[in-house]
Amino acid sequence: MILADFQACTGIDNIAEAITLLELNNWDLVAAINGVMPQENGILQSEVSQANIYGPHSQAATAEAAVAPPATSSSSSSPPSSSSAFCPVLPSRHIVERQPRMLNFRVEYRQRTVEVVVEEGSAVGEIKHILETELQVPISQMQLKGWKSGDVSDVTVLRSLHLPKNNSLYVLTPDIAPTASTSQNSVLQESLNQNFLLVISHREAQRDYNLNFPGSRTIQEVKRNVSDLTNIPVRHQQWEGWPAAASDDSMTLAASGISYPCHHLSVCRRSSPVNNTEANMFEQCADVHMVSDSEGDDFEDASEFGVDESEMFGMGSSTGCRKAALMPENSENESDALLHFTAEFSTRYGECHPVFFIGTLEAASQEAFYGKARDRKLLAIYLHNDESVLSNVFCSQMMCADSIVAYLSQNFITWAWDVTKEANKARLLTICTRHFGSVVAQTIRTYKTDQFPLLLIVMGKRTSNEVLNVIQGNTTVDELMMRLMGAMEIFSAQQQEDIKDEDEREAREMVKREQDEAYQLSLEADRKKREAQEREQAEQLRLQQIQKEADDEKEAIRLSLEHALPPEPAEEGGEPISKLRIRTPSGEFLVRRFLGSTKLQVLFDFVASKGYPWDDFKLLTTFPRRNITQLDPASSLLEAKLFPQETLFLEAKE
Repeated sequence: MILADFQACTGIDNIAEAITLLELNNWDLVAAINGVMPQENGILQSEVSQANIYGPHSQAATAEAAVAPPATSSSSSSPPSSSSAFCPVLPSRHIVERQPRMLNFRVEYRQRTVEVVVEEGSAVGEIKHILETELQVPISQMQLKGWKSGDVSDVTVLRSLHLPKNNSLYVLTPDIAPTASTSQNSVLQESLNQNFLLVISHREAQRDYNLNFPGSRTIQEVKRNVSDLTNIPVRHQQWEGWPAAASDDSMTLAASGISYPCHHLSVCRRSSPVNNTEANMFEQCADVHMVSDSEGDDFEDASEFGVDESEMFGMGSSTGCRKAALMPENSENESDALLHFTAEFSTRYGECHPVFFIGTLEAASQEAFYGKARDRKLLAIYLHNDESVLSNVFCSQMMCADSIVAYLSQNFITWAWDVTKEANKARLLTICTRHFGSVVAQTIRTYKTDQFPLLLIVMGKRTSNEVLNVIQGNTTVDELMMRLMGAMEIFSAQQQEDIKDEDEREAREMVKREQDEAYQLSLEADRKKREAQEREQAEQLRLQQIQKEADDEKEAIRLSLEHALPPEPAEEGGEPISKLRIRTPSGEFLVRRFLGSTKLQVLFDFVASKGYPWDDFKLLTTFPRRNITQLDPASSLLEAKLFPQETLFLEAKE
């Protein structure tokens, strides 16, 4: 029912193309219709909701409005009629309840295999979180490898990678030492990251190729690349030098047992009677392909001579000359499909042809539009169709002309696709809708088979990409060159504006960077000055604290000595009294009476209690000059001849 409704609403009669578009949108009818119809005519969610209110008949009217031209104002206000409905829409519960697309990942780590199933809208980091739980490996030490587009970050959304439903990945943990049981597998994982130099000798051409491949590359991929270089299809290649273990072409180079870092191989074309017959048939067909542009008017009259057009251009029945398809049907990887396209194109029309970009259309757009303004180029999308009588002439005489090849190689990024198979055509329309909008896909759909091949010239702009020109197959070399040069003039004008804007932006950014650097230097100088001041203040505080502690300690000692002094005796008593006058460095006099039997230590303690410790000061007599502090502290004043009275003075020790 969904398929019938989709075909009725979009007018797509090809069932395979319709099924492909519906599968890409998880059989969501509204999303699929909006994907192929222009936005201004697409079915909006609000229209679907309104259709659900009126009932099934109004739903059909809403779907009809999505593809029919807008009605006049008088008719738009009338209620929907069941007689005008031709595209019924499913109830709203089938449209709103959209099931997310699930992706399956088979992840290998050493001797373990983990199956992970996540939604297409998930990020790569979510897979790592699941693997962290299953493998007990920290995310920080985990490297997830095996992506077709190269290494990706943890925040990359899986939907942006355009992955198939089933995928194979592997985990590397270079920071985690392997156990004895996993050492062999660890060596294999390390080999996957190593680069192998393959020295391949083409015996027939007597030429050697030095090719670098990562260890994760399969033998089949190597053979395909060699096919592009030697013009020998993979099925006709005869190899020497592969190890005995390399029996499966799906095996990686790391597991094949080849020598590291360099391994020597040789290749030649396998000779057989069948192949010689095919080569002769192809040469006969090549004679038919080389038809001059000026004879294009004779195509319509070919039937008058009993010659079928398809036979004239090498597309006859099974008894005639058969050509291999430029692109395999339902290829999961766009890069592999384009490698096959390039190899087969070279086989048919020779090595002199434009350099076709190997990668997705998104990658080609990135290469052409999103680099530096001076490095940007136009994007040329070549669409081939073997069922068109113009394909062979266009390829052999236009696409392979030296002037066209040189001009395209210098000014364009050329991306190609074969729309001969309906599945490949449907896939192309989906890709164009995703990158350029539904208008481009609708434009390609309007061209008939006999108008192919097409060459779309696309220019990148700030907000969106614009198709400057669509060149059909019924053209001449001079006209093709003129149209390419016209597109280049438009692009050059836009490029000069972009270069000017980019230079101005870079100049502003440079000034801003210089200002930021000067500001940072100023902040750094202020910070150092502030830190020096803080260190100086801290040092002063530390010295003050040390001095305060020393003063406090001296004061505590002085007080303890002062309290420990014996009381001053009276002037008149039974024992002999010694009266001493001590002159301080400041000129003051300290006067005190002592018993004649008092020890010199008591005199020293008295002087120290007044702030003059005997460690720092000398106590001297006037005449004769004697240093009392050098006498025995245990001797008495009488023994030191400081009786009955004496004048002493304090002097700081040197």
